[in-house]
Amino acid sequence: MKKAVISTGGKQYLVSEGETLDVERIKSDDKKLKFKPLLIIDGDKTLVGTPEVSGASVTADIVEETKADKVTSIRYKSKKRVKKVRGHRQTKSVISISKITIK
Repeated sequence: MKKAVISTGGKQYLVSEGETLDVERIKSDDKKLKFKPLLIIDGDKTLVGTPEVSGASVTADIVEETKADKVTSIRYKSKKRVKKVRGHRQTKSVISISKITIK
């Protein structure tokens, strides 16, 4: 089973073929994505990139765009009548890893 480490959204993910995962929003008109892997594990063989493995790629499909759970932050000062509540929902992309190729 092939595994690869890809980088997207400032984070690194260990992925394998057929896996789906939530990542930071990826703006793309095309539903197909290509990532350059940082590391590939193929059985007993391990390829480490400097910083990327040359000639290798990870192909993924964008399945959908969703929003994460709401995060609320509260600023409160007692005896001052100050209370401020903010909410934020981060947009996420759900991607499905279709193929890991090594040349």
